[in-house]
Amino acid sequence: MAPTPTPADRFTFGLWTVGWQGRDPFGDASRPALDPVESVHELAARGAYGVTFHDDDLVPFGSTDGDRDKHISRFKDALAETGMQVPMMTTNLFTHPVFKDGGFTSNDRSVRRFALRKVARNIDLAAELGAQTYVFWGGREGAEYDGAKDVRAALDRYREGIDALAGYVLEKGYDMRFAIEPKPNEPRGDILLPTVGHALAFIAELEHSDMVGLNPEVGHEQMAGLNFAAGIAQALWAGKLFHIDLNGQRSIKFDQDLVFGHGDLLNAFFLVDLLEHAGADGGPTYDGPRHFDYKPSRTEDMAGVWDSAEACMSTYLLLKERTAAYRADPEVQAALEASGVSTLRRPTLDPGESLEDLLADRSAYEDFDAETAARHGFGFVRLNQLALEHLLGAR
Repeated sequence: MAPTPTPADRFTFGLWTVGWQGRDPFGDASRPALDPVESVHELAARGAYGVTFHDDDLVPFGSTDGDRDKHISRFKDALAETGMQVPMMTTNLFTHPVFKDGGFTSNDRSVRRFALRKVARNIDLAAELGAQTYVFWGGREGAEYDGAKDVRAALDRYREGIDALAGYVLEKGYDMRFAIEPKPNEPRGDILLPTVGHALAFIAELEHSDMVGLNPEVGHEQMAGLNFAAGIAQALWAGKLFHIDLNGQRSIKFDQDLVFGHGDLLNAFFLVDLLEHAGADGGPTYDGPRHFDYKPSRTEDMAGVWDSAEACMSTYLLLKERTAAYRADPEVQAALEASGVSTLRRPTLDPGESLEDLLADRSAYEDFDAETAARHGFGFVRLNQLALEHLLGAR
């Protein structure tokens, strides 16, 4: 039986996830609209810790100030009634046709100015609700045609936007940091900052790079054919894993947004292992929410929506149990030792040893027996099989 989630697990969901009506490029909505207040109550009843949202998820685009205040007031009441938190917020710069060529990087300067105002207004609300992470997903920041966008100038404008908003947060004294969410394509043919690596390089060029990190998503990296667990490891290594989006994806295709684990399950196993046990060796850890950014399949009715939300949490907790058993297994520990995994933490050069010292060490080159070393096996297949057996409950 799957363990029961509690707020202590820090599971969060976007309002746009359970609230997705099943509309896609080829079909109309297959479910009715869901009141954000109902989402808060339903998720709280299932043990979730919090909810996240784009501004337009809560307040329809173009609402009057009075209507906006009413939507926010109802939402705040639901949070107070349930104890649910809002640890992260973001802004929709992709749905309305005005953003068809992007928000921060639109070729239309007036659109860029409107986008900055829209984000700044929502940052104020995020601070009011206690959100400490603000995510930027540039879904429309890109192009379909190589000649349509001066990418160098677009990156200048992207940097200008993030720098201006970071300065605004600092000026206001908000307890908030930014997280960039990479994605290679869809809805644009090519999106700027398509992968974790691209985003890390961009962050290094920002004025306030210390307060900007990453919000990687499982499906987004896997759409590019990349290993998500490896990408998360690099984000941790860089000290830039500020938030994470969990879902499922099956290979390089459209963004499926499946239930977490309903894609590459073995990679999900090692992802959870990393998130839960990264600090066991004294390395950097992630202590933020386990955020689910998925879409209940279009085939589901409302009961299926809540089944899918429960499935996300149950799958994570089951994998958490399996990875704990994997780590505690003496055979696994022996296999890790035999494979040399732990020895990679030992520096190649001894403390105080210089490259000149290495060049003088005959055992490192002249007397090194490359043929004997080449015959040594690492046992990685055995190690992976042990992980698979734990994943399948055979151990």
